[in-house]
Amino acid sequence: MIKINMFSSADKVKGQGVGSAYLELINMLKKTSDNQFDITINQSGTADITHYHTIDPKFYVSTFSKQRGKKIGYVHFLPETLEGSLKIPQPFRNIFYKYVISFYKRMDHLVVVNPTFIPKLVAYGIDKNKITYIPNFVSTDEFYAVDDATKNQLRQEMGFSKDQFIVLGSGQVQTRKGVLDFVKLAKANPDVQFIWTGGFSFGKMTDGYKELEKVVKNPPKNLSFPGIVDRDKLVKYYNIADLFLLPSYNELFPMSVLEAFSTHTPVMLRDLDLYKSIIDGYYLPAKDFLEMDYQIKLLSRDKSKLETLEEKSKQAANQYSEEHLSTVWKKFYTKQIRND
Repeated sequence: MIKINMFSSADKVKGQGVGSAYLELINMLKKTSDNQFDITINQSGTADITHYHTIDPKFYVSTFSKQRGKKIGYVHFLPETLEGSLKIPQPFRNIFYKYVISFYKRMDHLVVVNPTFIPKLVAYGIDKNKITYIPNFVSTDEFYAVDDATKNQLRQEMGFSKDQFIVLGSGQVQTRKGVLDFVKLAKANPDVQFIWTGGFSFGKMTDGYKELEKVVKNPPKNLSFPGIVDRDKLVKYYNIADLFLLPSYNELFPMSVLEAFSTHTPVMLRDLDLYKSIIDGYYLPAKDFLEMDYQIKLLSRDKSKLETLEEKSKQAANQYSEEHLSTVWKKFYTKQIRND
């Protein structure tokens, strides 16, 4: 049996994708490991593998202990991907960015959630052979599709008409996520209901906080901000939506997109290069506000195009299923031990 100690504080801040990815992995390993792994959380004892999910300073100190075994680092972000998310004043920003890379360099091996991270980490001086790409995934136990009758019932319970065209966005309310474009789209489509689930997970440190706070407090009539939503209710929002839209300017491997795929919700995304290496062909790309606006108007009138996108989401759900990724993770952990 391989003893794996997970170090993480990701679940302490609600509404962030890192926490969702961490919980998905823990739940999957406990459910499917067949006594192959002994999983512990934030313990100080000896382990064969120590998997660092977050870069807390106290975790950094622990990397110097010989009891840690093989040190695995989960790379959910790079310094440049934090731009537009958190507002960190100088000189603290440069210090923090150097700390992030220093943490990654303390690891024996890194797991990235997007293959586009690999050349960037190599540019920081990290050996390419010590980096593995493993995509995120979501569990169909928590994010699942429902039939039309249930969708209509959910809409009624949540105060929406069965005939409304609903566009859902999800994620932290921050500039990087394209929330301001989402608001602009709501204003341009008054007959469409827009919903954004998520909030200010990092409070006033959020980039663009003042401007975004004003919008959240006083949105257009056809746009609602229910705030950070627990996962058992979040699945309902996905299922009542006709279209999931994430207008982010910069992303990693957003859990919200996988959640939408898992509920078979049609997906439209800003046309970013980083998506092409992981989910190309499974979503409708739109390069800017004008194209998003055009597609929303078109899709709200053309059910056949929505059905085509729904089929693509079903295909993506199979590709990034818990069952498939459980096999990938088991092989990865076993290989790390054999390579010692």
